[in-house]
Amino acid sequence: MTDRELLELAAKAAGIEIDSWVNDSPVVVKMFRGHLPNYEEWNPLTDDGDALRLAVKVCITLVPYPTERETRRAIVCAAAEFGRVTP
Repeated sequence: MTDRELLELAAKAAGIEIDSWVNDSPVVVKMFRGHLPNYEEWNPLTDDGDALRLAVKVCITLVPYPTERETRRAIVCAAAEFGRVTP
């Protein structure tokens, strides 16, 4: 499975709607300011904060891995499995 497929399924599991893609990272609406949306990159494969928020959103209990990169990938892979079975 490609990183893009992982991210799309993980976003689906977390109820996150991907608006577009920039530099191989999904862009999502994080919040609205007034009537204007604030678009930001969301990539739990590269961002610790996005990965941990994803884990909380899909109720994943973490067991430490040797490196941050592997921990982030484990979170996204687990969330992608939830997304695969989510209607």
